Amino acid sequence: MKVITILIMGTAQQSFSPLLRLIPADRCSPAMNKMKNFKRRFSLSVPRTETIEETEFTEQINQLNVRHKAESRSLRTLHRDGGVTPGEERPHFPGPRPRFPTEDVSRRMSLPMDIRLPADFLQKLKQKMDTSPPSKPASRMSRRASLSDIGFGKQETYVKLDKLGEGTYATVFKGRSKLTENLVALKEIRLEHEEGAPCTAIREVSLLKNLKHANIVILHDIIHTDQSLTLVFEYLDSDLKQYLDSCGSLMSMHNAKIFMFQLLRGLSYCHKRKILHRDLKPQNLLINDRGELKLADFGLARAKSVPTKTYSNEVVTLWYRPPDVLLGSTEYSTPIDMWGVGCIFYEVVTGRAMFPGSTVKEELHLIFRLMGTPTEESWPGITANQEFQSYRFPLYRAQPLLNHVPQSPAIQDTEGIDLLSELLLYDAKQRVPAEVSLRHPFFRSLGEHVHTLPDNSSVFSLPEVQLQKDPGFRGFRGTGFQQSARGKNRRQSIF
Repeated sequence: MKVITILIMGTAQQSFSPLLRLIPADRCSPAMNKMKNFKRRFSLSVPRTETIEETEFTEQINQLNVRHKAESRSLRTLHRDGGVTPGEERPHFPGPRPRFPTEDVSRRMSLPMDIRLPADFLQKLKQKMDTSPPSKPASRMSRRASLSDIGFGKQETYVKLDKLGEGTYATVFKGRSKLTENLVALKEIRLEHEEGAPCTAIREVSLLKNLKHANIVILHDIIHTDQSLTLVFEYLDSDLKQYLDSCGSLMSMHNAKIFMFQLLRGLSYCHKRKILHRDLKPQNLLINDRGELKLADFGLARAKSVPTKTYSNEVVTLWYRPPDVLLGSTEYSTPIDMWGVGCIFYEVVTGRAMFPGSTVKEELHLIFRLMGTPTEESWPGITANQEFQSYRFPLYRAQPLLNHVPQSPAIQDTEGIDLLSELLLYDAKQRVPAEVSLRHPFFRSLGEHVHTLPDNSSVFSLPEVQLQKDPGFRGFRGTGFQQSARGKNRRQSIF
């Protein structure tokens, strides 16, 4: 028996269950005619390939007719409640009118599900739907206008609560969104009429708009006025540095693994997209009350599009800057972040900075004294580096890392030492990538499910992943986070 495939169309607001059946060739013509009437009547637009029998095809039309009548009645009730004049004529468009729950509108416009759509916007949207076909896709300009009607991009949408910190270019406030009633962080960047917006702000906006990951801070909104550019971020209670302070700089091995895994998970997502963070440090790793760690402050981040492109060596806070950049290298890639991960790893499990230098020379001296003065064997090409030659460092021998972590069981085991050693290599090309680090045996105790999570899912969505009480914790732990790290006086690094 010959088989024919029919395209069933579906609306953007309503999906139909697939029907996989066969149509006899001698009954194709009536089915096709009914199909045309079906498409005309219900204004269906999304193609789906399905094969069905003529009898079941008729049954599906009848079912949709019943659904259409029910939705039409509910829509008439909605119009009546909205104050539409009885007897008023409305333009008729074939097909069922779309349902009007706010969650449907939020989904159609890619908005957060907890958004509180203003009443005047809903009324305006209802009037627009009465005068235009619902299946017509919204243009980019109309969507932008709709977002403005909702309240995005407007200062009055957000209420400032507390001042969190102030830097050279920006001031950070704790705020509240009137749209969701959720707390937000308002990063207010002052604009100079002659200079315009700082390049760091432009980079941060352009990168964060395309980075959607559970371990990267969310940029909710952008507000641009003549005097300032305000970036609206999700609000997180504290950062990794404050977490260490609140637990007396003594963290459990289990918690160290969870935080380091989240750091590497977010960084791997960036590196896969050729984005270098270039400013990793505990203050730029924000943590919420659940223990979720998120990369923040992308002001120094860059998208590396051309492999041979050179960059500035005035990046990364001194304590976490790799030796190749300290010695003037401008041709670097994702390994620049991996050295910082190693320094953070050491700080997490020991409670103290690994290389707390105050100048470039002192920073290099601290590195060489512990890791050994580099040679051609450990770092090919180093002897030809003019910066290295000018410092005339003594010939230090490498010391065992185990001798410097006597009270850190999280790193004393061979797996922890092995991971740290693979991160802190002089030769940048030999440093272990973020994606490979996630599969290191050090994280084996977290289970296999952490490796199969979607990008936007938190590791804490898994029942087996939970923070434990830290040995040095001072005070009461509420919902998985030290309460002493919260509040107005917390150190805020994203300005």
